[in-house]
Amino acid sequence: MVGQLGIDVDKVVASSKNPVRGCLGFLERHPTDLIVLAVRQHKGRMRWLEKSVGEPIACGAGQMTLFIPHGVNGFVSRQDGSISLRNILIPITSKPRPQPSVEAAARLIRNLHLPAGIVTLLHVGPAAEMPSVKLPQDIHWTWNGVAKAGEPADTILQTATELGPDLIVMTTDGRDGFLDGLRGTTSERVLRRSRCPVLNLPVGSMLG
Repeated sequence: MVGQLGIDVDKVVASSKNPVRGCLGFLERHPTDLIVLAVRQHKGRMRWLEKSVGEPIACGAGQMTLFIPHGVNGFVSRQDGSISLRNILIPITSKPRPQPSVEAAARLIRNLHLPAGIVTLLHVGPAAEMPSVKLPQDIHWTWNGVAKAGEPADTILQTATELGPDLIVMTTDGRDGFLDGLRGTTSERVLRRSRCPVLNLPVGSMLG
């Protein structure tokens, strides 16, 4: 079925005692536009002590990564390759700058030739502090701006529960400070509890 979509698939078996190091070594030799990772989510206060593979690969590669949580089907049908992407949530803040996430979502919509849908731009904080973004003029989707108070990760997840997005798009500038080292970045904390795919864009990466 994948071949009928015009996509070539190669299976590569790498030998390494460290899966993260092995994957990063492969990515250094074979640069990609997008990394897709199926990940198991972990809960609990001791999450930072548990071994993780998906997040270190994404952090080390510095490339745009689409995370598919375990048990989540995603927005691409495994039967016929059809796309069910009509609702996108983009959390925005001043730092990291939100424009890359908006442009990534716009390119997805264009490249996949998606019919009309909704993009929600969520700012966690006062409405007056919501950063401005340049919206694409050639995409006939509805773009809504929403501001809410609260802790960023919890508020993003609560909004996702309310809206039921097919995809969350987040820009990240990596870990900053001691607490981030223990708890993870906002995007990592969202990923651990999200019930839909999460597209993570490190600063400097873009969807080609």
